[in-house]
Amino acid sequence: MNQLFKKTLIVVLFFASTTWMFSQQDFQGKATYLSKTTIDMDNFGGGNFSEEQKKQFAERMKSMLEKTYFLVFNKTESTYKEEEKLAAPGQGGGFRMMMGNFTGGAQYKNVKENVLLQEQEFFGKQFLIKDSLPKLEWKMSGETKQIGQYTCFKATATKKVDAMDFRSMRRRNNDDDAKKETDSTKTKDLMEDIEIPETIEVTAWYTMQIPVNQGPGDFWGLPGLILEVNADRTTILCSKIVLNPEEKEGIKRPEKGKEVTQDEYNAIMKKKIEEMRDMYGGRGGGRGR
Repeated sequence: MNQLFKKTLIVVLFFASTTWMFSQQDFQGKATYLSKTTIDMDNFGGGNFSEEQKKQFAERMKSMLEKTYFLVFNKTESTYKEEEKLAAPGQGGGFRMMMGNFTGGAQYKNVKENVLLQEQEFFGKQFLIKDSLPKLEWKMSGETKQIGQYTCFKATATKKVDAMDFRSMRRRNNDDDAKKETDSTKTKDLMEDIEIPETIEVTAWYTMQIPVNQGPGDFWGLPGLILEVNADRTTILCSKIVLNPEEKEGIKRPEKGKEVTQDEYNAIMKKKIEEMRDMYGGRGGGRGR
């Protein structure tokens, strides 16, 4: 009985201390996330490559597909930034150089005002994408698991995919692929072979031990901080959390750049890609050396 009393007292003291912590006006936390996206080489034109070529390509793309992010959050706001680091010379090849023109900056979420802001540099031009937070209809589950010292609960949702999100790109299943390959008189447009699904299934794990309505990227809307996300081929996992650090970071609302909606920005991107296709499409069928 005495042992049971001690355990009960520890639980009561824990929740009392966490309640006090999160009730503070200047409460802040910082979470580190590791994001990894996989590519199905066999279904993405990889059938034409040897195993060694696939391995080399995967290594070159690693810096694009494996990233570290920092989420700084309080009770209503957050900023989500990629860790800054120098890329190795020549890493990623021509595709890496092209994607370097799509530089994402800080992402800001305000769950109280239902605002999502994203800094984005595109071919030397600065944009500020402003939209409302994406609404996800989360389905709660009683399933739990431990992530570090935190007990996490499972939630699932169907998420609409952004039309220009390369992480969900896949090869289109065309019956006439073989015919296209043998027709040397027709210029092959790479974008014709690529499709992005309209929706994907998302699984999130959140902890009510940190009762904030935040998470990595544009994921939010659960009664606790989201520590893990599995979305299509991308997994985002929290590796470290610091609550109420001694030196707090400012959570600033981005203001620089031409203000556009996500749909408007996508239209600008699509137009630029079409211009590049028309410019380089006639050189070897758009294939780089």
